[in-house]
Amino acid sequence: MKHDAAHKRAYRRAGAKLGFYCHLVAYITVNPFLVFINYSTSPQYLWFKWPLLGWGLGLLFHWFAVFVGPKLMQHFIKRELETNGLED
Repeated sequence: MKHDAAHKRAYRRAGAKLGFYCHLVAYITVNPFLVFINYSTSPQYLWFKWPLLGWGLGLLFHWFAVFVGPKLMQHFIKRELETNGLED
């Protein structure tokens, strides 16, 4: 039983990491095209920075949720358990 729960948790974490990397690859491949389109059609106004910035912020939040959030949550859980005298 414990093995199944650990496997499910690992599968979910691996899926979250894969989702982030797919998001990153899309960002890296699409945004140069936006820059190219901007410079080709209207170089007097550089609008490409807005999708680059907005999508970049979304990517930053996605990174935080996948790589930092779970560690932070474990830290808070451990601290709660210690505070309430419930540690193993």
